Amino acid sequence: MTGAAIMLVALAIDAVIGWPKPLFAAIGHPVTWIGALIARLDEWLNLDGSDAGGRRRAGVVAALAVIVLTAEIGWLLARLLPDGWTGIVIGGFIAWPLIATRSLHDHVSAVAAPLAGDDLDAARQAVSLIVGRDPALLGEAGVARAALESLAENTSDGIVAPVFWGAIFGLPGIAAYKAINTLDSMIGHRTARHEAFGWASARIDDIANLLPARLTGVLFALVSGRWRDGLSTMWRDARHHRSPNAGWPEAALAGALGVRLSGPRVYAEGIAEEPWVNGAAPDPSASDIRRGLALFRHTILVLALLLGLCAIV
Repeated sequence: MTGAAIMLVALAIDAVIGWPKPLFAAIGHPVTWIGALIARLDEWLNLDGSDAGGRRRAGVVAALAVIVLTAEIGWLLARLLPDGWTGIVIGGFIAWPLIATRSLHDHVSAVAAPLAGDDLDAARQAVSLIVGRDPALLGEAGVARAALESLAENTSDGIVAPVFWGAIFGLPGIAAYKAINTLDSMIGHRTARHEAFGWASARIDDIANLLPARLTGVLFALVSGRWRDGLSTMWRDARHHRSPNAGWPEAALAGALGVRLSGPRVYAEGIAEEPWVNGAAPDPSASDIRRGLALFRHTILVLALLLGLCAIV
């Protein structure tokens, strides 16, 4: 499978160098380019005064326009690739910025280090960069839970899912997935402005992550050495999560590490009373974040091995 080989190259490049800050300063990032298009369509189509039906129809048009355009760009780039390993390597470089392995690892590590050094303020600042809840109200356990939850969810959304769709459909697949995921993150929220307009984006994202989220959970469990705990916790608690997909990798990670996650969450607008995942287990600490990062690295290695096998077959 050429798509699997391209994804393997992209995964390796991103794991080694990530997306360097000088490069971001010079040209931005493909996700920010997609985000700029979404923001413009939100401005043009999500009109104040429109009823819910009108906003929903406009949101469908916006979502399809962004997804089709990005997939088409991916298809055109794929058509230009030369045959053989040269094309695979070039394709890997094109797909590289659409995978977030190094970035996720670095952001979660940035939470673990100050938390281990009893610098709660610095840990709160670091975790505020990867979650939406109010960090000022989080204690040590809350910061650790937030970091691990972000690690679990973004392993699926930022790595496994784009690689999954890229392995199957090549550059058009990974490009379309990143468009779907960016649409959901920007307009797929239940706010007064976006509940109707972002309805299609949120539903499409749910569908696109259905298989990758469960695959991520299985990988977490199997590589952990506590696969029975990981799989049983995932099967028992994943459906209790507010998200139809995020609960699967989160519950598997909680079971594999032997900690509890989720629970009540503090946001700027108030407290969200979420059920616990693996609720009978203790709260996580900084050492559990580091254990989670080790599990993350093993998961990415197994994912790379699976891509290699698919490429060979």
